[in-house]
Amino acid sequence: GDAPEGTIGLAEVTGDFDVDSSLDAIEPSDIVTLIYTSGTTGPPKGVEITHNNIMSAVRATQEIIEFPTGCKVISWLPNAHIAERTAHLYVPIVYGANVTTCPDPKQIAAVLQQVKPNWFFAVPRVWEKIKSGLEAMVQGMPEEQRVKAQGALDASIQRVRLQQAGEPVPEEIEAIWKAADEQMFGGLRAMLGLDEALAINVGAAPTPVPVLEFFHALGLPLAELWGMSETCGAGAVNHPERIKLGTVGQATPGCELKLADDGELLMRGAVVFGGYRNAPEKTAEALDADGWLHTGDVAEIDEDGFVTLVDRKKELIINAAGKNMSPSNIEAELKSSSPLIGAAVCIGDARAYNTALIVLDSDFAPVWAAQNELAGKSLEELSSEPSVRAQIEAAVEKANERLSRVEQIKKFTIIEGEWLPGGDELTPTMKLRRKPIDEKYSAQIEAMYGSEASAC
Repeated sequence: GDAPEGTIGLAEVTGDFDVDSSLDAIEPSDIVTLIYTSGTTGPPKGVEITHNNIMSAVRATQEIIEFPTGCKVISWLPNAHIAERTAHLYVPIVYGANVTTCPDPKQIAAVLQQVKPNWFFAVPRVWEKIKSGLEAMVQGMPEEQRVKAQGALDASIQRVRLQQAGEPVPEEIEAIWKAADEQMFGGLRAMLGLDEALAINVGAAPTPVPVLEFFHALGLPLAELWGMSETCGAGAVNHPERIKLGTVGQATPGCELKLADDGELLMRGAVVFGGYRNAPEKTAEALDADGWLHTGDVAEIDEDGFVTLVDRKKELIINAAGKNMSPSNIEAELKSSSPLIGAAVCIGDARAYNTALIVLDSDFAPVWAAQNELAGKSLEELSSEPSVRAQIEAAVEKANERLSRVEQIKKFTIIEGEWLPGGDELTPTMKLRRKPIDEKYSAQIEAMYGSEASAC
């Protein structure tokens, strides 16, 4: 019949195009798309993805999440990114999901409320933003309400930690959580548009554990997963019913994971790509003769097969004394220590001690400022306020308590303004562009290693 009003019928799109003969000519081993790597450590490489790679990835995803017919998702991440393609294009095509497009990522909060997706995937920064927004909301409540809400949250986070540790939850904590879930958390889930979610996931960069605990406390079991352009976004995932916080989960169905002697994560399976476009030497570096992909990630695998990522092999910091450290781990501790910290970069490669560049959180900082007699000041102005610096100093000290002596941050600099996705400092999926950051902020970095810098 005729296409519904406002839609385009297949015949109008295809015209004289013969769909059947075109399909007959396609082999599973044919390349369907090129995905360019994010280029955090070098020039982007063209990853050749085949039909078989994609079908293997969507089958593995369906096996874990079991999408119902007409499952709702939102397409809103950059389309050049494999996670966006797999989650919001290939899976919906194969399993008949409803896709709502949100062309402006800044509108995602509003679109979430309208769509109420059954599956939602976002990068860590988005979950951090939602968390700091909710924390700001609690901070802004009248005192009696605030104390009650904060108490309920604290008890619920305690419950999550006990469950994760496999320990019994005391009856009074269970009772506080149950009451909070009915009176407060259910409403928050609906307000966020996540009350119909069957699974919510985070990936593409490390997520601080307190962020994960926060959402679990709200009854939103946020699960980390791990994948690469070279694996169609599939690799390891936490099953919605089996989540181990701080890990990226177990090998996706049909994939094998193991560690090389130096701790590098190796992966094999039908989702693994065949090679980089016109770069045989790069392909040979990544894929060995037995078909194992050398991922470039250093990891640990526990007795249940849950994978914990340490860091990118090329991004590990080796200080002047030869000690290896993970900048991502240190940065996660910094960000978790205060909602005022929006982004943090740990500097310390070949240096005597570690320092940090810190960017204020553009959502939380104005709320904090209003409560501390600095209402209306811009992020740039706030970055030089003594009271802001004192707060960040306290946060750095708090993070240092959870870090080993060599990992601790000795000095820090608050950067003016904010860092936006796709800008000089962040990739479109909000990964840190470490080399450009080193170059752009070299004066601030060198000042922290000069004798004139003030230690915290």
